[in-house]
Amino acid sequence: MNTAIASIIRDHLAERHDELIRIREHIHMHPELSFEEHATSAYIQRQLDDLGINYTAGVCDTGIVAEIGSGDTCVALRADIDALPIMEQNDHTYKSKHAGVMHACGHDVHTTCLLGAASALLQIEKDLPGRVRLIFQPGEEKLPGGASQMIAAGVLRDPVPVVIIGQHVHPELEVGKCSFRGGPSMASTDEIYITIKGVGGHGAMPHLSRDPIAAAAAVISACYQMVQRRANPVKPMVFTIGKIQSDGGATNVIPASVRMEGTFRCLDEEMRTALQTDLQNCVEHTALAHGCEAEWKLVRGYPYLHNDETWSAYAMDSAAEYLDKAHVLPLELRMTAEDFSYHSQEVPAVFYRLGVRNESKGIIYPVHHPRFDADPQALLHGSGMMAWLAYSALERVASQKHGQA
Repeated sequence: MNTAIASIIRDHLAERHDELIRIREHIHMHPELSFEEHATSAYIQRQLDDLGINYTAGVCDTGIVAEIGSGDTCVALRADIDALPIMEQNDHTYKSKHAGVMHACGHDVHTTCLLGAASALLQIEKDLPGRVRLIFQPGEEKLPGGASQMIAAGVLRDPVPVVIIGQHVHPELEVGKCSFRGGPSMASTDEIYITIKGVGGHGAMPHLSRDPIAAAAAVISACYQMVQRRANPVKPMVFTIGKIQSDGGATNVIPASVRMEGTFRCLDEEMRTALQTDLQNCVEHTALAHGCEAEWKLVRGYPYLHNDETWSAYAMDSAAEYLDKAHVLPLELRMTAEDFSYHSQEVPAVFYRLGVRNESKGIIYPVHHPRFDADPQALLHGSGMMAWLAYSALERVASQKHGQA
């Protein structure tokens, strides 16, 4: 471990901690929805201007790409910048000023940490054996996902990064800690929309109708059972119907149609594609067995997220050097989804979790909750980790090249 570099990063960020808090609070107070992050993008650009970092703005409209250092070896760092359509219920001074929009998934923290890492990397730029690419990405929360668009715009080219690193707040983990996992780490996500059409009528005379409610119940049961039996027990998948609506207007009315919406999540791309077809067949044939017709629509979402095993193990060891071994933990498999997965399908990737929980301050709520918050100390750890992991990754590649020389 290069203790001198680690000390420079820590000391610099300690001096800038109040400024990082101010940046995060500003972003939190001015959230913007996916692909609408114009003011957020302008604010990030002002911060980069203040740091004297050259950048390219307007990538996919609101995205920004910057680089620090030079050379053929590149490590990429990514942060997402969009917020969610949630009404904030916190009462702190930096509460959202935009009614119905909130940084409830920690993207304000992610963005601040990448700006903090940029500032720290400037302090060690002459010691970087390569370049660090900073990617401020829009639209993580909304399909088709800003990551796929940024990749199409070329953010992973010229040169191709040896690894891309991202972090995500983890309210279940105490501030000061982080967690890593190699291999499959998060699920793919597809949106399912089903309409079952029958023949409406009186609830007391169901034989004169074709009941889409009964058909919908059978469809849900059949799909749930099919996925459970088709899934490889060591490769989980989940099918969930989260919304049901009908055209009925009274307790004794059989409606003419039922609409359902759900999600399908998987950790294997081949099985994902196969089950999409199986689910459609199950829906259509089960509805037909009840004398109804089913319309199936699938909106294909993000792929599953695969963390490169070798790079994840190296990043975990590097994090233990920077934070302390006791503060670096293994990460459990999650069936939630993230569009960072697109990056992981293109180049080696490391996506880890940053602890933000502090029960003594009441910071205990999960992401996407109207009372989500993050302990300000997480800004120090998140900024430092991003800078340190980027430096360590470049050092690893440089040492490998030197060993081969």
